[in-house]
Amino acid sequence: MTRTVIVTGGASGIGWEMCRAFADLGDEVHLCDLNPPQEAIDAVTVHALDVRDEKAVAALFDDVAASAGHLDVVCNNAGNGSTTNVLDCTAEEWDAVMAVNAKGVFLGTKHALRHMLPQQDGAIINTASAAALVGVPDRASYSASKGAVIALSRQVAAQYADSGVRCNWLNPGTVDSPWVGRLMAQAPDPQARREQLVARQPMGRLGQPAEIAAAAVYLASDAARFITGTGLVLDGGLTAR
Repeated sequence: MTRTVIVTGGASGIGWEMCRAFADLGDEVHLCDLNPPQEAIDAVTVHALDVRDEKAVAALFDDVAASAGHLDVVCNNAGNGSTTNVLDCTAEEWDAVMAVNAKGVFLGTKHALRHMLPQQDGAIINTASAAALVGVPDRASYSASKGAVIALSRQVAAQYADSGVRCNWLNPGTVDSPWVGRLMAQAPDPQARREQLVARQPMGRLGQPAEIAAAAVYLASDAARFITGTGLVLDGGLTAR
């Protein structure tokens, strides 16, 4: 049976590679993002979606599940970055980051469960971060929001462990994604900033979006059917120190 897969934040970076990886397996993939992707992927359907809007999330998940007859994999990957400490973080920034990173994952998980629990099967994969596991300077709201992703995912996994629905999460380190590219471009010396980011990961390089996507494919596969409530760390050794 062809699986039906929803990926939020799918227009670039990790989400884009998730869409491509699942499509390469022959899955029916639905790419969801506020912005359209810059290029197309064969057999991938693109949807405009604001993950902060519960009515929109519920309607899209209902439409996809009704069309396919099932919903098998949901990757709640949409995320928003921040580069401030607690003192510099405004309440508005905090709310904006939490709205996407925490509330968006909550809504995607909730509406995935509505369809997966009745069919007693499904895999939910949420994108957290290594920044939720160790203290990273100037990531106050971001780290807190990704910590919320881990806590929610663990709770969902425990509550529904006997249902056939699995919930796991990914903890990427610094990945060579468009968001990190923008972060470096804003620095006074972009090359020096890149070297700093590379140096903090013991492997001496940034992660690649395709490497994170491969972990999502694994967690969604039959090979991982005994895995729930687990976070895979893909950080080049950052949290091993």
